[in-house]
Amino acid sequence: MISFLIALAVLAVGYCTYGLITEKVFGPDDRTTPAVEINDGVDCVPIKTWKALLIQLLNIAGTGPIFGALMGACFGPVVFLWIVFGSILGGAVHDYMCGMISERNNGASIAELSGIYLGKPALYIMRIFSILLLLLTGTVFVTSPAALISSLTPKFLGNTFWIIVILIYYVLATLLPVDKVIGKLYPVFGVILIVMALSIAGGILFLPGYTIPEITLSNLHPENLPVWPFMFVTVACGAISGFHATQSPMMSKCITSEKVGRKVFYGAMIIESVIALIWAAAGVAFYGGTEMLQQAISSQGQSGTVYQISKELLGNVGGILAIVGVVVCPITSGDTAFRSARLILAEWTKLDQKKIGYRLLITLPLLGVSAVLTQLDFNVLWRYFSWSNQTLAMIALWVATSYLIKNNRNRFTSLLTALPATFMSAVSVTYILVASEGFKLPYTIGYPVGITAAAVLFVIYIVLMSRKNSKVV
Repeated sequence: MISFLIALAVLAVGYCTYGLITEKVFGPDDRTTPAVEINDGVDCVPIKTWKALLIQLLNIAGTGPIFGALMGACFGPVVFLWIVFGSILGGAVHDYMCGMISERNNGASIAELSGIYLGKPALYIMRIFSILLLLLTGTVFVTSPAALISSLTPKFLGNTFWIIVILIYYVLATLLPVDKVIGKLYPVFGVILIVMALSIAGGILFLPGYTIPEITLSNLHPENLPVWPFMFVTVACGAISGFHATQSPMMSKCITSEKVGRKVFYGAMIIESVIALIWAAAGVAFYGGTEMLQQAISSQGQSGTVYQISKELLGNVGGILAIVGVVVCPITSGDTAFRSARLILAEWTKLDQKKIGYRLLITLPLLGVSAVLTQLDFNVLWRYFSWSNQTLAMIALWVATSYLIKNNRNRFTSLLTALPATFMSAVSVTYILVASEGFKLPYTIGYPVGITAAAVLFVIYIVLMSRKNSKVV
């Protein structure tokens, strides 16, 4: 339990210290933001800071910090370290930079930012990659809540019925101005997500019979799945997530001052990590170890596991909170995934999104493809989502690094993003080489190749940084 409490404290200290360092490196000023300057009444709309924070939290969270944390907890308490330091040094920096760099480019998507700072080839690659990730994300966040709702409702209202209902809602939420549905409902759901996590934390801390294990570096995964790189991909949204790079530009269009960026972007990621840490601790404490936790996830799925923990810890209230957590939260992330995909396609096609006809022209085909993808196995979707998620995080961090090289006189400030970018490069490349859904190479080949690829990228970064510095001097 002591490790858990220290981890929570470190996250808070990280926001107050490393968050300030991150803000200072970027250098927010008093320039007019897109919400004020453009204010198109659809996507660029001024929103109060506290609402923007809660909307950002709900946009980036979904069930990621719950499902991912529970699956990551199967590796043991070592997952606490990744959630804490991955967030402070990587995920929160990633989200802040993506949001603020987007804000300085009129709310441009991560795909457009890739083209600006990494070149034209990166633009087209990232357009395709981002849209595929958002389709996977939106689909994952259709299937998981639909499965739970169908299990709690009469049998004639089957899984397909609820998938259709959720997709119809997505059409409305994707089309309507950001302040009509998202701006009004999401702050409420954001508060519910936080209350749910705090209630679970109270249960495992104060109810008898539950013990949160202390941090150990031992790999306790029942199937002996290696910590490297699998844990770093499994726990996506709770530590660092490329999906956030697609969501932060949405709120970059809505903040009214650059100086609230740390609260909205860095702060939302820290809150999400607190939620992930709580659920990781709850998983191992509730089931008494990683083996029973793995069995629960295998037998009843992530949604069923969340429901069981919530119901037994908090009674009927916990059951209601669990339903909200694993139904409403993923749905709210799913619709913003499709909204982000619409915006990326609008940038690509130059279709004016003030006109609802053009919004429909992009939205309906996206949801049609997602409807087809819902027929695939959820576990397969999640594995590909997790890898593509972390790969996008890697690319987004290199975009931020390029931005800092081009815009900051101090050559060392770009290390803020270059170091986590290098780390995530090693994670992403190694995973796709050795994973069953990848190339299935032996670890003896995948490990050194992944590390070497990351090292090569870091050397390229050093060379480019040195050239820039010599020009400035």
